[in-house]
Amino acid sequence: MPSNQDMRNRLQEIITTKSYQFGDEFTLASGKRSRHYFNMKPTMLDPEGAYLIANLILDEIEKIGLQFDAIGGLELGAIPIASAVAPLSHIRSTPINAFIIRKKAKDHGTKSLIEGLPKGQTLKDKSIVILEDVTTTGGSAIKAIQAVREEGAKVEHTITILDREEGAREAFAAIDIKLINILSKSDFKQSDN
Repeated sequence: MPSNQDMRNRLQEIITTKSYQFGDEFTLASGKRSRHYFNMKPTMLDPEGAYLIANLILDEIEKIGLQFDAIGGLELGAIPIASAVAPLSHIRSTPINAFIIRKKAKDHGTKSLIEGLPKGQTLKDKSIVILEDVTTTGGSAIKAIQAVREEGAKVEHTITILDREEGAREAFAAIDIKLINILSKSDFKQSDN
């Protein structure tokens, strides 16, 4: 298996090729405008990209000794991540359950906001880690954190593939959440920040 640094380097190459654009101004989900744009879906849905992301997240979890019951996050960004981490955690003999938080509760069936939990189970009193693909201000992850806290879960960490370094860390600190990032915008050097 490649080293953690080799996996980071290779993931950065894949993101640069498939998911990163620099130049024109783009409007981000946060409403901010930036010349750096990361659409992480092509990387998360790439076989090697998904494998590297899952390994690097599991390495971070192991490195800091996180103890928790499940991982998940807000649709759509967290779905490919959780779907890659869960089976790889089983292969590594450290099984982690995954779940997804809908942006809006279903209006039919069970009318669930949180998906992936076995029948009769809730997140009450469970320790949860929130996943995100790209973090700018932290708004999407904060919605996910609020949703699981309303269900009675405990959350102390958010793990993101890429931190855009635009205020999320501080926003999370204000609600007692630690941000763990695999890569940062500053890893993608350009002449103009």
